[in-house]
Amino acid sequence: MFNNLTLRSFAALVAVTLSAAPALGQPAQPATPNGAPPASVPAGATLPPGYVIGPEDVLSIVFWRDADMSAEVAVRPDGKVSLPLLNDVTAAGLTPDQLRESLAKAAKKFIADPTVTVVVRTINSRKVFITGNVQRPGAYALTGTMTVLQLIAMSGGVLEYADAKNIVVMRNEDAGPKAYPFNYKDIAKRRNLSQNIELKPGDTVIVP
Repeated sequence: MFNNLTLRSFAALVAVTLSAAPALGQPAQPATPNGAPPASVPAGATLPPGYVIGPEDVLSIVFWRDADMSAEVAVRPDGKVSLPLLNDVTAAGLTPDQLRESLAKAAKKFIADPTVTVVVRTINSRKVFITGNVQRPGAYALTGTMTVLQLIAMSGGVLEYADAKNIVVMRNEDAGPKAYPFNYKDIAKRRNLSQNIELKPGDTVIVP
């Protein structure tokens, strides 16, 4: 039989053990280099296949253990970003992983064993365009998959006097500009659905 002293000692041991363990359902925080607590990394945008950074994209660049070098930046028209100590760094044309490697290499002048994360917050560089007889012609961000019909819907739809049978998608390809016909009235009647192609960055939809 346990005496009162033994029971009190056992209860104290259980209390210490529970206080040292992670809360139920809360995994322990992963360790970072040199035992530093993990930095706060913001949520990023969903990246489309083959994505590379472009002008006007917004990036969060986080250096572990060095908040002074971390920053949220927009890619300039010249394709570069400005960061503390590193000054101007080329970002356009690189994948996030390639930019991360470039920043880590450049930061070795100032930080021993730098660890950097690149998060794409907003994609503004991938655009498609629609012009002519629609409610809201202009440029639209291509943040995911988008078809011709979806772009027309985003632009408010074709106007009453538009030549909806002879819409054209202009695309710059390796062999030169190419025109893809799009008959809005056929699509509305669920005919020739294959012409409702997926748009690519730089495509221009012309609604005569």
